[in-house]
Amino acid sequence: MPDFAKADPQVVPRLLKEMEQQGYAVIEGFLTDEQLQAARAHVNHEVERHEHEYFALQGQAAVKGSIFEQMSVSPQVKDLFRQLYQGGIGQPPRSPDIFPALRCLQGLTGKRESYYFHYDAAALTALIPLVTPTEGRYCGDFIFFPNLRAIRSNLYVNILEKAVMQNTLTQKLITFAVKRGWLNPVTIKIVPGNAYFFWGYRSLHANEPCDPKALRSTVLLHYGEPHSRDNLASRLFLGWNFRRARISNERTTRKDVG
Repeated sequence: MPDFAKADPQVVPRLLKEMEQQGYAVIEGFLTDEQLQAARAHVNHEVERHEHEYFALQGQAAVKGSIFEQMSVSPQVKDLFRQLYQGGIGQPPRSPDIFPALRCLQGLTGKRESYYFHYDAAALTALIPLVTPTEGRYCGDFIFFPNLRAIRSNLYVNILEKAVMQNTLTQKLITFAVKRGWLNPVTIKIVPGNAYFFWGYRSLHANEPCDPKALRSTVLLHYGEPHSRDNLASRLFLGWNFRRARISNERTTRKDVG
């Protein structure tokens, strides 16, 4: 099992402080060169399977046998996430599991994925870039409004807020305001191999457009859902990202067995 997180006793307090003050924190070189190459090899394999169009693979089963599964079950990474969650939320997580999501923007379908502002279901999110465009105007930069809300004690308040912010009309209004400069999200030009930590549940986030001819690939590690999924309301209001990814996974499976 490869090591991912460096054993620096000061890293957790630093990350927590920066996430609260500026909305995000970075561990540079989170992936070694060897790990980054292994991740890119898996990405290239999936790119071919999806015919150079957008895809998202979510959950350990979808990335089984890859470095992304190793990342999500690594004792070092899980301990880091546990300490961050407990330090930031003030209580242990409901589940110790990390939920990985491999996401690749490319082609015309990838272009349609830009400016999808949303809140994550999980409290803590780590964004790890694997491949990013380096030239041109559209590089798929990460944009977000950090820490807009608190962790809600009531599931239905969370559902209502997500419904208000993630519907088509609101999305168009936010995108219009961002493009006109009326709203100014924090913009991060992400660097492959680094890990960018932020409170995904609390922060409204998206990515800028990516050139259809280029590839933008990231893995997201989600940790600590404040609300249980063991009820009808939670199952009915799973995020659009998850439903879309599930459809993508099913199409890939059908292509492989056909």
